[in-house]
Amino acid sequence: MVQFFSKRRLKIAEQIIIVIFFAVLIPMTVSGVIINNINQQSNRAQLRSAAVMIAKIVSEEIDVFTNSINNELSQIAATLEYYNSPEQEQQYLDTVMKNLSFYKELAVVKQSELPRYEVYSIQDDYAVFDKPLKNGKYLVAVLDVNNLQENLFKTLTNDKRQIYVLVGKDLIASINYTEDGYKNSIKQLPEKLQENEPVIYGDTKNQPLVYLKKTEPDVTVIVNTTEYVTKHTIDYNRDKIILSIIITMLTVFFVVGLYTYYLYINIRQLFKAIIAISKGNYERRIRLLTNIFTPFEIVFLGNEFNRMVNQIHKSYIQLKKKNKELKQVNEFRSNMIDTVSHEFRTPLTSIQGYTSRLLRQDIEIDEETRIKSLKTIKRQAERLKRMIEDLLVIPDIEGARLNFNMQNIPINSVIESAIMLVKNDSRKEIVNNIKDSVIEIVADSDRIEQVFVNLIENAIKYSKGDTPVILDYEIQEEYLVVSVKNDYDVIPREKLKTLFDKFTRVDDSTTRTTRGTGLGLFIVKGLVEAMGGEIRLYSNEECGFCVKVFMPIAA
Repeated sequence: MVQFFSKRRLKIAEQIIIVIFFAVLIPMTVSGVIINNINQQSNRAQLRSAAVMIAKIVSEEIDVFTNSINNELSQIAATLEYYNSPEQEQQYLDTVMKNLSFYKELAVVKQSELPRYEVYSIQDDYAVFDKPLKNGKYLVAVLDVNNLQENLFKTLTNDKRQIYVLVGKDLIASINYTEDGYKNSIKQLPEKLQENEPVIYGDTKNQPLVYLKKTEPDVTVIVNTTEYVTKHTIDYNRDKIILSIIITMLTVFFVVGLYTYYLYINIRQLFKAIIAISKGNYERRIRLLTNIFTPFEIVFLGNEFNRMVNQIHKSYIQLKKKNKELKQVNEFRSNMIDTVSHEFRTPLTSIQGYTSRLLRQDIEIDEETRIKSLKTIKRQAERLKRMIEDLLVIPDIEGARLNFNMQNIPINSVIESAIMLVKNDSRKEIVNNIKDSVIEIVADSDRIEQVFVNLIENAIKYSKGDTPVILDYEIQEEYLVVSVKNDYDVIPREKLKTLFDKFTRVDDSTTRTTRGTGLGLFIVKGLVEAMGGEIRLYSNEECGFCVKVFMPIAA
C-alpha cells in the first residue's frame, strides 16, 4: 500500500474521498452510536420519572376527591341535625340527590343496616361512603364509579399509559385498560408494598411499572408504561437520530461530490490554458464554471490569467480607439478653424470695407451713406461679438461654470431685441406672434437673448425659399413655451437626436451652401437648461422644423 502511494500521486478527487472517510464518516458513525446510547439512557430516566409523576398526580386527585366527598357528607350530616322526623330527613336527601347527580343513593341507616350496602360491588360501578351521625345512625352515600374515574383522570386523557386504581384487591377505576396489561401489572406487584411513596418495579427494561400504596384512604395506584409509549419515546427518537445521521452523511457526500466535480473541471481548464500558452496560443481564455463551490483562489487565478492574456489585445483596442479619437479631434479642429475663420472673415471684411470707405478723402460721403455704413459696421461688430461669446461659453457649459443674473423679463422685449440682432441677409420674413404678449419669464437677459438670436438665425439659414420664420408661444402649466418654426424637410428621428451635439449639422444641400460652426444648438441647450428651462426639437410634415423653448413664468 505504501509503495503504491509512493509511486503514484493521488488525484484531488481520490484524496478528498480518503479525507471524508477518515475525517467525516468514521467520526460521525462513532458519534451517532454514542448519542443514541445517551439518548436511550435519558429516555429511560424520563419514562421512569413520568410514571412516578403520574402516580403522584392520581394520588393527589384521589385525595382531592375523597376530601371533597367527606366535606360534602359532613355538610349534609350537619344539616340533618336540624330535622326532627325521618320523613323530613329523606326529603332533604332527595333534594341533594336531585342537585348532585353523581349520588345514586343517600340514606340514614342504623349500624346494623350497613352490611346491606356491601352488596354494591365494584363490578356494578358503585362505591359506598358512610358518615356517623350524632344520634348513633350513619349517613350512607352510594356514588357512581364512572364519575370517580372522570375526576381522577381528567388531566391524563391524552396519556397512553395504563393506570389502575385499586381498593384492596378490587379495581375501582382505570384508563387505557387491557386485560393482559392489568394481569401483568398485578402479577409483578411485590408481596409487601411500601406505603405513601411511589415505587418502581417490574422486570421489563424500557417499560417501567410504578405503584403507590396509600394508607388513607386504603388505595393502590398502579402506572404501567405500555409498549406504545416505549416505542414512541425511545424507538422513535432512536430512529430519528439514525435517520438524521444518514441524511447528514448523504448531504456531506453530495456537497463534497459537487465541490469535487466543479473543482476538477476548473483545474482542468487551468491545465488546458497553461498548455495552450506554452504552445504559443496567447489568445486562449479560461472559462471557469463558477458557482458557490468554486474557491476564491481558482477564480483569482483564472481572472489574472485572462487579464494577462487580454492585456495585449486590450492595448491594441485602446490604441485603435485613441487613433480614431485623435482623427475626430483633428477633423473637429480643422472643421472649426475652417468654419470659424470663414464666419469671422465675413463680418471682418464688411467692417474693414465700410471703415476704409469712411476714411477715404478723395470722395465725399453724404450723411445718409455715412450713417448706413456705421450701422453696418455696428451690426457686423455685434455679430462678431456674438460668435466670440458663443465660442467662449462652450467651456463654461461643459464645466457647469455658468453664472446668471436671473430676473423677470418680458418675453416680447427679448424676442424683439433678438430679431434686431440676427443676421438676415436674405431678408427672410419673420412672423412675430409674441410682440403683443406681456408675459414675463425668469431668465438672464443677455443669455436668453443669445439663445433666441441663435435659434432665429438657424431658422433663417435653413428654411426653404421665401417661406417665413414663425415665432409663437403658448402656456403649459408654470412654463412659457416659445416656438421657432421654419419650413424644412422632415429630419429623421435618429438624426434629430444628434443635433444638440457639438459640430453637428444636417447633411444636405442647404448645409453645403450655408456656412456654420455646428455649435448653435449645443450652446442653446446648455444655456436654457442652466437657467432652469428645457428645449425640444420637432420635425414633421406639419411644422417642418420646430424648436420649442420651455422657460419658467415669473410669479
